[in-house]
Amino acid sequence: MNTLKNYLLITFILLGNLAFAQTNTVEFEVAGNCGMCKKRIEKAGKDGGASSITWDQATQKAKVTFDSKKTTVDKIKKSIADAGHDTKEFRASQEVYDKLHECCLYERMGADGIKKEDDHEGHDHDDHEGHDHASHEGHDHDEHEGHDHAKKADDKGGHDHDHDHEVTGVVVNENDRGDLTPISDVTVYWKEDPSKKIKSNENGVFKIMHVKPYRYLVVTHASMNSDTVEVKNLHDIVMIQAKNNVLKEIVVSRRQKSNYINKLSPVRVETITAKELFKAACCDLSESFSTNASVDVVSSDAVTGSKQIQMLGLSGIYTQLTVENLPGPRGFASPLGLNSIAGTWIEAINISKGIGSVANGFENMAGQINVELKKPHNTDKLYFNAYANNMGRTDINLNVATHLNEKWSVGLLLHDNFMYNKKMNFSDNGFRDMPVGNLFSGINRWHYENGKGVIAQFGVKFLHDDRVGGQIDFNEDTDKFTTNQYGLGFKNERIEGFGKLGYVFPTNKHRSIGLQLSASRYKQESFFGLNAYDNEQKSMYANLLFQDIISDVTHKYKVGASIQYDDMDEQLSRVNSTNDYDYNFGRKESVAGAFLEYTFSPSEKFDAVLGIRQDYNNLYGWFTTPRAVLRYEPILGTTFRISSGRGQRTANVFAENLGVFASSRTIKDLAQLVSGEAAYGLKPEVSWNTGFTFDQSFQLFGRESGLSLELFHNNFQNQVVVDFENPREVAFYNLDGKSYSNSVQAEFRFMPAQHFEARFAYRMLDVQTEYTSGKLQKPLTAKHRGFMNLAYNLHSGWSFDYTLNVVGKKRLPSTVGNPEAYQLATESDAYVTMNAQVSRTFGKNKNFDVYVGGENLSNYFQKDPILAHDNPFGANFDTNLVWGPIVGRMFYTGIRYHIK
Repeated sequence: MNTLKNYLLITFILLGNLAFAQTNTVEFEVAGNCGMCKKRIEKAGKDGGASSITWDQATQKAKVTFDSKKTTVDKIKKSIADAGHDTKEFRASQEVYDKLHECCLYERMGADGIKKEDDHEGHDHDDHEGHDHASHEGHDHDEHEGHDHAKKADDKGGHDHDHDHEVTGVVVNENDRGDLTPISDVTVYWKEDPSKKIKSNENGVFKIMHVKPYRYLVVTHASMNSDTVEVKNLHDIVMIQAKNNVLKEIVVSRRQKSNYINKLSPVRVETITAKELFKAACCDLSESFSTNASVDVVSSDAVTGSKQIQMLGLSGIYTQLTVENLPGPRGFASPLGLNSIAGTWIEAINISKGIGSVANGFENMAGQINVELKKPHNTDKLYFNAYANNMGRTDINLNVATHLNEKWSVGLLLHDNFMYNKKMNFSDNGFRDMPVGNLFSGINRWHYENGKGVIAQFGVKFLHDDRVGGQIDFNEDTDKFTTNQYGLGFKNERIEGFGKLGYVFPTNKHRSIGLQLSASRYKQESFFGLNAYDNEQKSMYANLLFQDIISDVTHKYKVGASIQYDDMDEQLSRVNSTNDYDYNFGRKESVAGAFLEYTFSPSEKFDAVLGIRQDYNNLYGWFTTPRAVLRYEPILGTTFRISSGRGQRTANVFAENLGVFASSRTIKDLAQLVSGEAAYGLKPEVSWNTGFTFDQSFQLFGRESGLSLELFHNNFQNQVVVDFENPREVAFYNLDGKSYSNSVQAEFRFMPAQHFEARFAYRMLDVQTEYTSGKLQKPLTAKHRGFMNLAYNLHSGWSFDYTLNVVGKKRLPSTVGNPEAYQLATESDAYVTMNAQVSRTFGKNKNFDVYVGGENLSNYFQKDPILAHDNPFGANFDTNLVWGPIVGRMFYTGIRYHIK
């Protein structure tokens, strides 16, 4: 265990040395690795207005001469960051950094003045469940595990590149207790050329340029026996550990991951980067979790095309979806909300299971998914993506951004989805597997930063979704609300304005105040056979936060207040049938409250976050939300976390179960529901979530590996039960008894070879609810799931990705009351799906990608997704019993092009 501790501690010493050098107005630090970096940095500096610029690889510093009437130091630094190289004040975007040549993937720098503990709400920071390690404006954490990376060489050991390399290392001393201290003034030189010597600095770090074909480093110190190190890989970090006056080599390699866990966050946050999203088509958010083991995305029904996420065995309505810590699609918009966020807009997705920060509200019950979008001040000037598949779907995406001046930047994100193949019908049941039509969405956003602590951004989002589904021959003009052909359709519009304003106090960088605002209007017009369902939701949200420290960073706190207002109207009708009805109903719900969160961090080994909020709901009265999170890292690389807390939400029973209308089921006590007090006469949903996680990082085959174990228990005090156990009806009622979910997941990550990443996971779920017919396992939820993802990337620009999912059997709702021809088995089959993609990067600037791929390569799909499809207006028609894929093998291709 001491060896593991030493590996990791040495790496952190090295990272600390790289991240906190001094800067001034004429000479400042720029992160880079090699001769290619030098050319790129110096060109970018001149593009920013420098008269002359010289970057030194050994010191990592740039000397700049410029005319102050024509440019500024910040403008030059910003130009360098836009090219892909960090300075302390300006950070390269993750997307630009990922596209650098692999030998140029330097160690990321920390942000000057915005330290890892400064989580300034309203600044567009990643406030992942209230921990204070948020990145500034979507930038990378300087201490994220995912950014402690090795600079990998090619399979020949790294000696055949045609550009310069710099070998980096660190020298430390280990005492009898296993404690490590850096050794300065250690002499290092190439055995092949003893005339050129360098010394380690005060942190034990050294850097020496490699010269072909040198292979052996000599490390000497006056009071110790020397050592000779064979450098097999120029991208490895060379570790020299001294014990009993003997120097001995240890090689530790760490590379950046496209999917990683933030080790220092009290809450366990899994980050999916844009690089990870490139492993699949990821046309929208619902398709962005295909290479992730934590989140399931399943079809809500067999005809609407809507997807829902499942986390910890619970429906997506129990997972708080936020976009840059503002409310994402929620309420009436939640069923189709995953389709409204384009994958090409996403910079990163942060997933945290279990309970989170009170600063983010009270609705989180199973976890939080926070989506970070691309920001205009640190993204490509132009990004274009085109996608098409063999089923007739086409996606066009265009992102543009520009800097208006030193303070202002503006961006436009556009997404257009076309689907016009009416004949797609894998199960040969006469129904379209996907609705056809068009979805268009866009975001216009502005960013302002004055360099004196004020950061602001605002913008507008727009969505228009118009699709028609049902039987293949359905014609909306002639068949709508008739029994000629069965059809369904959506016309959805959503417009949202948002703004954030934050201020960091210049005299105290730990103190900040932020204001988050959003207002939205969502309108849906939909029909399902003879049923019509329309709704409209107007929402407003405001969140004011202040954070500071008490004496020092050991004691931190957040305090704030928020308000959420929803004006909800629904219209439900049925025509041309024996039981016609027409209901108009709605509610106005406002929740206002205040919160306090205290963080105790006596050392890097331990964090305790205690939070409480008190809210008043005009429909349900006062309620309290306590939450607590503990993180303990007894030794470097071994992290334990415990979390527990309460969540509460109001159910929207019709909007969240749209598939009910695409069936012949009656809604039990419908008149009572629509006329009920508060929300449908039902109580708010309340649950307690408790979780334990364990993460272990270690070296395997000389490369970084990791093992994770998660256990979560969610216990409902009250739940709005959705009961499909009677095949003739669906019932919504308050829980009378027990309802809980238990989730156990294990994941193993390692690199079996250079450039080759592998992840394996297994999950077991036990989700049970007390129905009127008794305690039953939650239907349509697999108890077991296996997962594997393999990724192989080459210097030449080729990337290969493969994902395997093994999904266990699922319990099916009872169909005993149906005629024998329409009765199903009590459980589904287990099945396997496989996805794969091959991509290639081209161009002098590596800015053009071509990708081809396939989904569900095993061609497994549910043969009977619609019950009684031959009689859609009969008594047994049901589209809600979907347990597997409803479409088979699919192939796609696409291109990506960007201009930095």
